[in-house]
Formats: sequence, C-alpha cells, structure tokens
Amino acid sequence: MAAGLPSPRNYLANAYPYRAGSHFLYLFGLPLQGAFGLWNGDEWMVLAPEPDPASALWHGPEPTLFELSQAMGCRVVPLGELATSVAGLAVQTLPAADFRTCAQQASFLGRPLVSGTLDPFDYPLADATVSLRLIHDDAAVEQMRSAVVATQAAHAAGMRATKPGLKESHVRAAMEAEITARDLTLAYGSIVTVHGEVLHNELHHHLITESDLLLADVGAESAGGFASDVTRTWPAKGTFSDTQRTLYNVVLQTQKDLIAAVKPGARYREIHMLALQRMGEGLVDVGILMGKVDDLVEEGAVSLFFPHGTGHLLGLDVHDMEDLGDRAGYAPGRQRTKNFKLRTLRLDRDLLPGMAVTIEPGFYQVPAILQHEDMGQDPKLKAMVNWSRLAEFADVRGIRIEDDVLVTATSHEVLTAAIPKEMSDVEAAMCA
Repeated sequence: MAAGLPSPRNYLANAYPYRAGSHFLYLFGLPLQGAFGLWNGDEWMVLAPEPDPASALWHGPEPTLFELSQAMGCRVVPLGELATSVAGLAVQTLPAADFRTCAQQASFLGRPLVSGTLDPFDYPLADATVSLRLIHDDAAVEQMRSAVVATQAAHAAGMRATKPGLKESHVRAAMEAEITARDLTLAYGSIVTVHGEVLHNELHHHLITESDLLLADVGAESAGGFASDVTRTWPAKGTFSDTQRTLYNVVLQTQKDLIAAVKPGARYREIHMLALQRMGEGLVDVGILMGKVDDLVEEGAVSLFFPHGTGHLLGLDVHDMEDLGDRAGYAPGRQRTKNFKLRTLRLDRDLLPGMAVTIEPGFYQVPAILQHEDMGQDPKLKAMVNWSRLAEFADVRGIRIEDDVLVTATSHEVLTAAIPKEMSDVEAAMCA
C-alpha cells in the first residue's frame, strides 16, 4: 500500500502540493511521503523514509520513526528494509497514482506494472479494498461534515461576490479563500464558470455579464482527506430571469425527486433512470422536447440536454475509488453500457447504509452535442426538439444542482442541505 510521492511541476524540488494515496490514508491516517504499508501475515507495518536532519532547515523538524509508530499504532521501520520485508512473500498491491511509486512497486513484485492499470492479476486486492471503503464509519462521516462546513462558507462567499463586470476568477478567489482560511484544501479543481455547458470547465478568465448564470462546483477536503462535492448555479445579476427560472425549476424538482429516492436497497441505476424521466417530463412541460417521455428517454433525446450520470460515490476521493475503475462503482455482474443515456453513469450499485453519493442532475446546451450529426442533428432526435422554443432559452448555457447524500439505516441525510438552492434562498444569499 503506497502513500506516493509528490509530483514534480518541472523539476523534482518544485513539486505540486502533496496528497497521500487514499488507500494508504484509509489504513494509516497520516500522509507520509514515500511510505509503504505492509501486512506481512502477522501484523501491519509501515516502511517510511527516515527523517533527514538537513530538511529541518527547509521544512522544519520531522517526526522520528518511533513517534510515527506511536501515532499510528503499528510498527514503523526504515524504508530501506522494504526489500527484506517482502522477501519470500507473495506480495500484492494496489494501483499507484505516480509513476515513480509504480516503478518501486514493480521492482519488489518482480513484474511490470503500468500506473493506473486495473488488470485483476495485478490488483487482486481491489475488490477487498472496495468492500472496506464503500461503507463509511462515524469517524469518516464526521470528516465529511467538517469538509461540508467549509464548502458551505465557500458557496455563501461566492454568491455574495458575484457581480456583472467581474471575472469568474474573482468569484473563485472568494470561494477558495473560505476553504484556505480554515486550513483546508480543495477536494478537486474548482469549476466557477459562466460556461456551465462545459462540464469540467476549470478556466476562470471570462467576464460575468448581467444575463449570465454562474455555475460553481466547489468542494473542500477535510484534514483527514475526505471530500465534499457541491454545485450550485446562480444568476449574475442577483435575480433569475423568467427563462432561467423555468429551467432551474426543472432541474431543482428533478433533484428533489432523486434525493427522495435514496434509501437502503435502492439501485443507483434506477435513480439515474428516474432522473432522465423527470428531466424529460420537465422539458416536455416547458416545450423544449416533444413526444412521449418514455420514447424521449429511450431514444436519447433527454440525454442531449442531460449527458452525464446522476452522480458518484463520495469519500476519501471526490469520485471515490475511481482509481480502481468500475470495480468500485459497479456491483459484481454489472458493467457499463455503450448506450448514450447510460455510458457515463459512474455508479450502479444497490445503496447500503453508510454509503455516500452525490445527486447532481443538470441541463446543458452543449453545441458539440446539439450540432453533432449523430446526436442533436440525427434526424430522429432532431424531430423531438422544438428548436424555436429552445432558442428562447439562450441565457441558459448550463444548470447543475449537486448535493452530498449519506444513506442512513432507513432513509438518507443530505449533508449539504444548508447550502441554498431554492431560488428565493439563492437570491437572498446573493444580497446577504
């Protein structure tokens, strides 16, 4: 189990901020650069680099191996003993995010590994790891709650900071400042954009105009590495236009219905199918889509405007355990389909108490989809869209509403419920 090494930006001493591997953090709790965790058949042990006295000048004093042992409750030995510690053992491991750690693992396994590969022969521990990390204990949930507190403050600051004439970067700075002020970091790159139709837009140079909606997908990471993941969409001028209000209500009502469906035993794939159904009903009601909702869902017309999955697992990673591929998100015997309306679905498991998921439907006008000959311009799908009615919603590029939801013993808890999403509450928060 590797903690990993910092990734260099352009030379080794100028590295990106270090984040320990989540599997290592889950088992040992401390972000020890370059360390490995080992179960040798009798006990857990950690093999860590010995403190370098010279580093005290640059980074401050480092804990001794004995002090680390006391903190983690297991034996900690010098990293140099790795080769002898694994000698004669049938060693298995999990994927490493950085190529240097992957090379180390390959050397003591005695076989080549490629960073991030998920071949069952290479990573037979993956399924056991998934079964451990799927269900969050009380300590993990408290970590997630602490991340949510900072995320709530960030979104409140973003709503207050938004004004026409400013750049997206101004709002981003206001949001991230609330997280930094709490000595926390981001769980992922912030999406703060007037171009919400670009799903993972991490550019922040556009000017905010009066007619824009601003989509902010920003979440904090707790001190222990647990993520929050929240999206809100609000009007630049502080009040929604009539067209924005109409489509926002479609997305919001869909999200509420999906959250209500989260409970033990519910299959997440069916929650996604409900999302398509509700979005289809809403888009028919407002006149953008035409036809029977079941047909619009089946043929993929709804997915023209809602092209992603309803959500994903949440935990130590914002897309939890996605380094293990669909082994984490998909239950045994289930697999991803190539069908347009399901191919981006990250999660197809039956929900269990202690699981945490996101619920994040959206509406988007993506030119690359709507103008594509095999999608929006396919004759069958094109006939299902009222293009003249759609043109009336030119001030709606993208709307997404996302919450973090914990499955409880009998129902669910919305961990991020305090972050405004009702239109009146959003407008009030922008004036606060």
